[in-house]
Order: sequence, then C-alpha cells, then structure tokens
Amino acid sequence: MAPPGSAGRLCPRRRAVPFVGNDGWDRGQVGRPGDGGAYVAQETGPGAGAPAAQDGSGWYARLIAQAGGRHQLLVVALLSATLGLAAGYQTIVGAVAPELKHDLRIDNAQVGLLITAASLLGAATTLPFGVLADRTSRIRLLAICLVSWSASVLLAGLAPSFTVLLIAQLALGAGIGAATPVVASLIGDIFGSGDRGRIYGLILTGEFVGASIALVVAGQVAAWFTWRASFLVLVVLGPLVAWGLLRMVPEPARRQDSVAAAVEGVQHDSALTSLVARSGTKPYGDQVLREDPTRWPLWTAIKYVLTIRTNVLMIIASALVYYYVAGLQAFIVVFLRGRYDLGQGAATFLLTFVGVVVVIGTLIAGPLSDRLVARGKIWARPVVGGLACLFAVAFAAPGLLIPAFLVGFPIILIGGIGMGAVNPPLDAGRLDIMHSRLWGRAESVRTFLQTLGKSSAPLVFGWLSVALSPIGADPNREQGGGAEGLTNALILGLVLLVIAGLLLLVVARQTYPRDVATAIASEAATR
Repeated sequence: MAPPGSAGRLCPRRRAVPFVGNDGWDRGQVGRPGDGGAYVAQETGPGAGAPAAQDGSGWYARLIAQAGGRHQLLVVALLSATLGLAAGYQTIVGAVAPELKHDLRIDNAQVGLLITAASLLGAATTLPFGVLADRTSRIRLLAICLVSWSASVLLAGLAPSFTVLLIAQLALGAGIGAATPVVASLIGDIFGSGDRGRIYGLILTGEFVGASIALVVAGQVAAWFTWRASFLVLVVLGPLVAWGLLRMVPEPARRQDSVAAAVEGVQHDSALTSLVARSGTKPYGDQVLREDPTRWPLWTAIKYVLTIRTNVLMIIASALVYYYVAGLQAFIVVFLRGRYDLGQGAATFLLTFVGVVVVIGTLIAGPLSDRLVARGKIWARPVVGGLACLFAVAFAAPGLLIPAFLVGFPIILIGGIGMGAVNPPLDAGRLDIMHSRLWGRAESVRTFLQTLGKSSAPLVFGWLSVALSPIGADPNREQGGGAEGLTNALILGLVLLVIAGLLLLVVARQTYPRDVATAIASEAATR
C-alpha cells in the first residue's frame, strides 16, 4: 500500500490523475466534486499497477482483476469479513439451538427471544452508529466493534444461564449495528462510483460465504463437542479482522475533504458526472444542500434522506425483497422436506445449491450495472435491480408450482439468481444519490427500517401457510404431503417482488438521474 507521498503507478484500466493524499491512499483516479472519484488503493513499486490478470492465471488472478488490484482485493476481503462476522455471530444461537434448549432448559420461544433481541437492538443502534460513521474514524470504529462482538460471543460461550446468554446477545446486537453504515461509508470513499456495483457484488458475496461458514462451523462444533465450543471457537476471528483493518487499511479521507482542492479544474471523464452533464439533467433545486451536513442533528439528517425520492423507493423495494427472503429463509427447509418428500440431511444439503445461485446473481449484477453506466445508461442501477426482481418471479413462480423435484427445483434455482442480483446495484445506487457526508446516516436509516419491517416475515409466512392449506391437509407435517399451504404462501409472497420490481423500473428510473444530479450539485456547493 502506498505510503504518504509515494508516487504509485496507475491502473491502466482508466484515465487518471495521480494524487497521493496524506491519509495513505494513492488515489488512482481523482474527479470533479461529486463524481465519486476512484479513491482506491494502488500498489507502488516494481510491477505495481500492471493489469491484475498478468500476475497469473486462474480464479485468483480473475478475482484480483475484479477488485482492481491486490490491495483493493485486501480491502474487499476485510470489509467482507467484517460483514460476514456480523451476520455469522448472529447465526450461532440458531445453529446450536437444540443443544441450548437441552443444556439450559429453555424452549423455542426463549431461543426466538435470543435471536430477535439481538436483531432489534442492532436495528436501533444502527442510527447512532450512522452518525459516528459520518464524523469519526471508521476503521478504528470498526476495529473496536469487532473486538466488542468477540467479547460478547465469549460471554455467551461462558454463560451459566439463559439470563447471562440474553445479556450477551443484547451486547452483541448493540455493536452489530455499526457494520452496515460504516462499511457503506468506507466503500463510498475508497471506491469510485463506476466501480461500486462490482465491489458491492464482491463484498456481499464474501459476506454471504463468511456467514455460511460460521453457521456450518458452529453447527458442526456443537455436534462434535458442545454448544459452548461453537461460541468460543469463533471468538478469535473478530480481533484478527480488527488487526487486519488497523494494520493494512488506512482511514480514507472524506471525499469532499481529500481531493477537491488539489484537483480543482482537472477535466476528468467521470461516468456519472459526465452523464449528468451531457444529458442536461437538472437537480431538484429545493434539495441541493448549501451547508456541510456533517454536524446535522440525527433527526435533521433522517428527514433529509427521506425526502430524496429514489432513496425512499430503493428503501421500499429493498425492504419488500428482504421481507420475502426472511420468510423464505425461515421455512425453506420445511418447504423442501414437505414439497419433495426429503429427509433433513438431503434438504439441508440442497441449501448449498441455493447459496451458489445467490452468489452467481450477486457477482453478475454488480459488474453489469457498472458496465451499463459506463456505456451511458445513467438509470442502470435501479433498472438492473428491478429486472432482477421480475426475473426471480418469472422463474420462482412456475418452479414452486411444479411438484416434481427434478423439474421444479432447478427452475427455482434459476429464480434464485435473480434474488441474488437485486442488492449490488441498489447498494451502489444509494451511494450515488446521497451527499458523501450523509452516507453513514442514510444507510443506517435504511437498515433500521428494513430490519423492523422484515422482523414479522416468519410469523406472517407461517400464518399464511396454515391459512392457505387445503381443507383436510396437515400444514405441520414434517415430511411429504406436498407442503401445499406453504407453497401457496411462497407464491403469494412473490407479489412483493413484483411490486419492488415495478417501483424500480417505472418510478425510480425516472427519479434516479435527477437525484444523482442533486447529489453532485450538493457536493459542489458544500466543498
């Protein structure tokens, strides 16, 4: 990683203006105010900056190329690990629930309380963490949170009673709220707008893989040893990732502070900025900021981010998708066992294929939206997200209706690609339409509303599975029977994805360009 003052070679993929900031980042590309600049770490020294694919062949070289370089890949890996641990630590209780119930003499309701309490407290604390993400050192904040998560997991592993375990879960939830807003703010300042779709695809894939590994490890360790070992074996990961962040990732300067003065007047063809200029897209005049929003009270920031039309539409669309996913996650094993008459082991094994197709969708959608933006399609982010929703419905609906496993399940898997493709373009798009000093708080508002919204999904889908069961059918049958009630509930729930897709395609496509122009104008006015 380039030390302050070093002159690194530039990545040949893009026209660039070299600039090394005093925060330790070698800016491979610096643009005009509001263009998102490519605040990416560049390697220095012999051979640095050469195309990643020339370093070797195979999947690792391609991964380096996708990230934009070795150091960019390191940043992606550490941010993915952070989000993966945030999700993975929250899955431990579910993975060891049978052993917990036996050892601590608790029931399903108490297990549910352990999980829900952490989730809801995490939603509440994400708002103050969003404020900190916009005002303080984010790398240091993430490192502190990672250590606190591990301390909570350690306490859970040593808990002598349900009460102590609940306290540990509450402590975990209180710190978990930092993950999403802080990581989003870092992505915005480290990576340029033209790369964020691809980068989000990589990070979300890493998060998914990390959380899945944590879930599997916790379950297997509990089976081999004890549920306490499942907590204790994962404790060390938090401090390791914290050390990696502090040691290898310098705090990036805030976008509007770091480069604007140094490169004022530099003509750079930044994707979104040039698209807005060429198209003559006008900002919403009443939403252009005239003052730096860094020190705004939280309530003022919340009110502002909820006046941005595309942001509200993306929040609603994401919430609808996550609501369906939350219901599906709660009952997917029940569905597979009932619909296809499978045992527990076979149904669990099939989840591997579900995970693979979700990752495929995630890795496709991010780069696709970036390429479309580079080709002049300013509306690419919401459109790719909307099409992904409708693609998922187009295949999931017939797949759910077909009871034959060898026909229905593969069709469902194709629909899963669409489910995985929704998030990367929307996550990148939310950064494009927001002033950089509001990234943390805007993401915390989205996370708060989304978490509250999806919390009722398992209950609603469970109720629908009973209400929509044919007369005489047993909706609680564990295996076989066709799971008709649950199948009907999952098909009905696809209406949520249709609504989300139409919101993005019909409405957000119209508002997104002007909201991008508004963000660019706000950055320029508050330099």
